[in-house]
Amino acid sequence: MLRAALESLRPRQWIKNGFVFAALVFDRQLTRPQAVLWTLAGFALFCLLSSAVYLVNDLSDREQDRQHPRKRHRPIASGRLPVPVAVGMAVAFPLVVLPLAFWLRPAFGWVAFGYYALMLLYTFVLKHIPLLDVFALAAGFLLRVEAGVTLIEVQRFSPWLYMVTLFVALFLGLGKRRAELELLAHNAGNHRKVLEGYTLPFLDQLITIAATATVMTYSLYTFSAPNLPANHAMMFTVPFVAYGLFRYLYLIHVRGYGGAPEEAVLRDRPLQLTVAAWGLLVLAVFYFF
Repeated sequence: MLRAALESLRPRQWIKNGFVFAALVFDRQLTRPQAVLWTLAGFALFCLLSSAVYLVNDLSDREQDRQHPRKRHRPIASGRLPVPVAVGMAVAFPLVVLPLAFWLRPAFGWVAFGYYALMLLYTFVLKHIPLLDVFALAAGFLLRVEAGVTLIEVQRFSPWLYMVTLFVALFLGLGKRRAELELLAHNAGNHRKVLEGYTLPFLDQLITIAATATVMTYSLYTFSAPNLPANHAMMFTVPFVAYGLFRYLYLIHVRGYGGAPEEAVLRDRPLQLTVAAWGLLVLAVFYFF
């Protein structure tokens, strides 16, 4: 049961909470130990809070998950984690995490509370409404970025990064919907009602728009942010972002990884190398150029 409980927290998906570090990195505060510690604490709390959301989601969807070829193996859907235990965990986590979030920073606490409330609204309402479902998920990523902003004394954090986050999140969310629709085919509506509001050509158009907007907004960031080198060296990172998006599209269309974005990042070596190279180049531009 302990293993099932840990699995139900979906630790692999904690990688999404890495957006909390955006303010720390892009406001060039990695050399400030206090800012690093505050952000690490905020990241840990967001991991636990997001796990509480996953528990609520799995409890709510356990009947539909049993009809899914992959999700039926989840601890709650498969019966490996008893429902009363899952309910207890889903209740206990926010009761512990939210007070700690307000203690850490009141502003951070309100952002964490807003994230939790939004995700509950998504679980019970918004995920059943086409388009609003992916926008709600994207808003969750924006709140992660904002959480990181509230934890440090931001000096020159560019608002363009919020736009980049929005379109990256939309890109990933739409890719996930496409993978689900393709995997479940005619049974898609029985598993997730919202999939009846999508078609593969429609999703492909939206994914193209989101990918294009991501490259455009990131490019605008690289030469307009106030804290970047005057020689525009950050623009050298744009090709890595473009290749990362193209590689993910390849994984969606050819390899079938789009149903779980975190799996694509954790399993695909070229994508891992691209992300690592982009990150190292960003740090080099900030601290050596």
